Amino acid sequence: MTKMLIDTHAHLDFPDFANDLEDVLRRAEQADVKRVITIGTSIESSRRAIELAENYPSVYAAIGVHPSQVDEAEEDVITPLRGLAQNQRVVAIGETGLDYHHLPSEKVAKEEQVQVMTALRSETDEEIEAQIRDGAYKSKQASLFQQQLDLAVELGLNVVIHQRDAWEDTLEVLRAYTGKVRGVFHCFGGSLKQANEVLDLDHLISFTGIVTFKNGVAVRQVAAEIPLWKFMVETDCPYLAPAPFRGKRCEPAHTRIVAEAIATARGVSLEEIVEATTETAEKFFRFNRA
Repeated sequence: MTKMLIDTHAHLDFPDFANDLEDVLRRAEQADVKRVITIGTSIESSRRAIELAENYPSVYAAIGVHPSQVDEAEEDVITPLRGLAQNQRVVAIGETGLDYHHLPSEKVAKEEQVQVMTALRSETDEEIEAQIRDGAYKSKQASLFQQQLDLAVELGLNVVIHQRDAWEDTLEVLRAYTGKVRGVFHCFGGSLKQANEVLDLDHLISFTGIVTFKNGVAVRQVAAEIPLWKFMVETDCPYLAPAPFRGKRCEPAHTRIVAEAIATARGVSLEEIVEATTETAEKFFRFNRA
């Protein structure tokens, strides 16, 4: 059997790869990373992802609108996404999900710290306004998430899920889609308990270079203990370069390092991880459309 790794989450349309993408893909090939899924984060990013997939045989596209883009996104993202999804190089919807890491109230609070008028306002009023702003922001993200899940159900595609500081709300949204669509929680960094919550809903998780970090002990434990056929590997490049490349640009070739770290954590061969994660990815993503 030919060894083949799949980088299930990359951002090849980012400016970081503008000058040497062919070299990047050549290094991936040399590292046995034969397929790369480049992920859309907005309508324009999704269009670029498809263009790259059309130009490079090893590249496939996922299309979606990232939750952090909710304020910039058009009110109707489904119509353009539905049109883009007709392209046979599209293998999933995403990334989509919920992200509460930078709520509007935090930004406003920082701005207000330098305003003298802040001292004249009651703390209660500020708290109420903050709750209203944050509530509206979360509601917009949930709507965007649900629209993309509905589209995935309509098209028979699975979903790439982004979750940050919004664990319970993300699971609550997904519960309504149980049995209708499957998701992969990309860049998983949670606990074994959280991983099992995801798996119990018939979703998957995916590991990045975090499994090589010194402070990645908990993630390595998850990678070592969950069932072999319930996870995939990714880079999330250009972010999260694994050791020994921390602080540098991450790229698809580093998928092999992620797989090696998981093999070490599980006490199995690299080949076993390659075979399992590739088979899982091939079942999850719609490569057969291309």
